[in-house]
Amino acid sequence: MSNRFIKVAQLKTVEAFRDRLTQLGLSLPCDDSILTRDQGSPMAAPMKTDGFTIGNRWCIHPMEGWDANTDGTPTEFTIRRWENFGRSGAKLIWGGEAAAVQEDGRANPNQTLGTESNRFGLEKLYDALVSTHKNEIGDPSDLMIGLQLTHSGRYSRPNQKQIAEPRIAYHHPILDGRVGIDPEDDRAVWTDAQLHELIDNYVCSAKIAQQLGFHFVDVKCCHGYLLHEFLSARSRPGEFGGDFEGRTRLLLTIIRRIQQECPGLMIGVRMSVFDLIPFHAGLEAGEPIDFQNLLPYEYGFGVSAENPLEMDLNEPIRLIKLLYESGVFSVNLSAGSPYYNPHIQRPAIFPPSDGYPPPEDPLMGVVRQIEAVRECKKAVPEMLMVGTGYTYLQEYLPHVAQALVRAGWVDSVGLGRMVLSLPELPQVTLEEGAMPRKKVCRTFSDCTSAPRNGIISGCYPLDPFYKKLPEFQKLKDAKSAATK
Repeated sequence: MSNRFIKVAQLKTVEAFRDRLTQLGLSLPCDDSILTRDQGSPMAAPMKTDGFTIGNRWCIHPMEGWDANTDGTPTEFTIRRWENFGRSGAKLIWGGEAAAVQEDGRANPNQTLGTESNRFGLEKLYDALVSTHKNEIGDPSDLMIGLQLTHSGRYSRPNQKQIAEPRIAYHHPILDGRVGIDPEDDRAVWTDAQLHELIDNYVCSAKIAQQLGFHFVDVKCCHGYLLHEFLSARSRPGEFGGDFEGRTRLLLTIIRRIQQECPGLMIGVRMSVFDLIPFHAGLEAGEPIDFQNLLPYEYGFGVSAENPLEMDLNEPIRLIKLLYESGVFSVNLSAGSPYYNPHIQRPAIFPPSDGYPPPEDPLMGVVRQIEAVRECKKAVPEMLMVGTGYTYLQEYLPHVAQALVRAGWVDSVGLGRMVLSLPELPQVTLEEGAMPRKKVCRTFSDCTSAPRNGIISGCYPLDPFYKKLPEFQKLKDAKSAATK
């Protein structure tokens, strides 16, 4: 099915890229060329926030590799990835990696932990990033580094990769079945008392991050993980569900407690700013589940209750305003979830092995996220906003990024999968005004297919380091088996 879409790699000029956008009925700012720092690139402009000057407009998203040791400590693979973040030249490192605040919150048995037992491991990661940046880029005084704090909630698999051990905010009529939850069994549902213990653990992790030198913590609230799920907990009774105030109380309480107990530590929130109905694999492409008997749809955040194939930004914008008033320095805006609508969250031409072919040209998904961030920025201009979902723009990513920043649609452009194949993108574009075309991520999704099959994540198609590993053949075999 992906063959029905014109691939970005086939668009050899900026003009051809713009023409393709026009054919799709899309409008997107896009410069004619990549500007260097000396040419006044908007991406080179510093950002000032809470007394700190961030050196440029490039941001690196948290990139988990499913490759820590089972005790949460980093392996050579984890350290190498953080070193690559340091040599990227980006001056905002958003979280580095998702660190679980307690062991039952890990999405896999090889996820990094933000607990006291892994204090030394987090220190090694931080030091590796800073020292690499200092040696290869220069002065790290304008380099801002955060640690992303998380609980995986519904998608927790802390002990075995194949066994889900979900902890949920509420019963979901579609997603419960996908992780093996009996809708009549409440054992997986958090009690309010357990949530107060969880809040304490977020604070403990934040204290560790601050003591190690991290400038901020990201209270992760995206992609279907626990805090994101609580934003749609309309059916949950008690203090952490029901109306908007109840559904946002857990997130805002964690933020307030961290501020009280970690004075001087900045706080960011990575947030799925809109959602759509869960999708599943159809005969030829991904399709939305049949939702007619679920209307009005009450199981998402930032999604229209009347038509859950459309976003509704009213509540997300209301929350961003609250976060700004609460002292959050920045929001990093993503969308949807990799578990139930991955084409919304990370537009790609090739799906992961457990996914589905895209139901739309991935450029439509890129523009959808860019437009959502633009609307949020327009509504809350004082909040520093980081955008997401740009990788599918491929060689035209820098052209669009600098145009968006110049136009004020977004403050900082975040990179995820792209930095697995091309970690030096920020530095090379700012210094040379060019993209190394042979290393551009083509969204083959191997970095997702690998962990879905119990293999460490990395860019197997384009990074020679991963091509040489025995896991490369294991991944090829797993993908072959998935297509039979």
